[in-house]
Amino acid sequence: MLQTVVNAFKVKEIRKRILFTFFILVIARLGCQIPIPGTDSTVIESVMSGISTGAFSFLDAMTGSSFSTMSIFALNITTYITASIIIQLLTIAIPRLEEMQKDGETGRKKIQKITRYLTIILAVVEGLAYSIGFGNQGVFGDVSAMGTGQYVWTIIVSVFVMTAGAVVCMWLGERITEKGIGNGISMILLFNIISGMPGTFYGLYRDFIAGKDMGPKILAIVIIAAVVIAVIVFIVYLQGGERRISVQYAKKVIGRKTMGGQNTHIPIKVNTSGVIPVIFASSLLQFPPLIASFVSDNPGSWVNFFNSKYWVNPDYPIYSLGLIAYVLLVVFFAYFYTSITFNPMEVANNMKKQGGFIPGIRPGKPTQDYITTILNRIIFIGAIGLLIVALIPIAVSGWFGASLSFGGTSIIIIVGVVVETLKQVESMMLVRNYKGFLND
Repeated sequence: MLQTVVNAFKVKEIRKRILFTFFILVIARLGCQIPIPGTDSTVIESVMSGISTGAFSFLDAMTGSSFSTMSIFALNITTYITASIIIQLLTIAIPRLEEMQKDGETGRKKIQKITRYLTIILAVVEGLAYSIGFGNQGVFGDVSAMGTGQYVWTIIVSVFVMTAGAVVCMWLGERITEKGIGNGISMILLFNIISGMPGTFYGLYRDFIAGKDMGPKILAIVIIAAVVIAVIVFIVYLQGGERRISVQYAKKVIGRKTMGGQNTHIPIKVNTSGVIPVIFASSLLQFPPLIASFVSDNPGSWVNFFNSKYWVNPDYPIYSLGLIAYVLLVVFFAYFYTSITFNPMEVANNMKKQGGFIPGIRPGKPTQDYITTILNRIIFIGAIGLLIVALIPIAVSGWFGASLSFGGTSIIIIVGVVVETLKQVESMMLVRNYKGFLND
């Protein structure tokens, strides 16, 4: 990996793209440090003190702590990600969107435009909810001392700034995609998550290493390093693993040419749905405590069922029931998301039209059933893999009381983005070598 980066810097075009990407990421992080006008930093610190382990922990990790500091980039690129997921789901339900998706570059641009508009709408709705909810808790000062006009104007300004910040982050991400390295939205998300890691590792050092004797200190370092490396290696294999279904195409004579006759395969990834099931499950479990926090300053201990800090905690075993709900939701969304993004019937029909068949399986309905059976097994294996990665940080946090600003989802995102970005850099270098060969 390091050798790839070093070689890439030797190429002027790629070096410019890498530096441009880094410059945009720095701008994105600077925006995370500028507070929303009218906010009270002292109140923000007290109100948001439990964000890193509460209902908003996942959102705060994805925004690089800009949400917990109520900066102008408080929503960051989360609204764009949500809009993209919604549009992707709607392409299955709305035929017009499905046609756009199949319409090549033109359709892709139309869908991207719709996603941008939906991002703005979601940013306004979320900005309004957060502004009113946290505003009532004193983030903008004493509400009772404000006049109605001043309070309304403060909320309007806050919503406008949050929405503008979300749009700017979306624009910065698109600039990276166009002129930089990797997918811009993914790169910003990666940078946001990484920004919280130094604090997390310092917390691990403070809790398990600092002040200990040399023996326990070395043991703690070895265990932490081994767990981190093992999780990363596991994720690399999980993301790259796939089940290949052999497909053979019959020979066809068209005029004087013989077409087909080749053997190929249908690749089905082990982790067919990526991190979507974990994101959906985490988001769904955050709704009850989210609503409760807006309704009451002290909603009660029942919200601990939805707080991963209390799961696998020997002092509060009853709250681990929330973990059971989390596991069931991850498995459910793994099947649900794959079912709407991968259609075995469509794959089987396309194979039949092109004269393809799976050896030993009759075309048509038997092929569809065979693919469905394999897909269901693969989805379950992928869901178990996701749960292993997601539950390790939860178990460490609950059992040992460690404060982690990122979870299994964050690690999957980091590894996935890094691997895909390195692949893009390698492909760009390969294309350049081909160009050099042709020019010679």
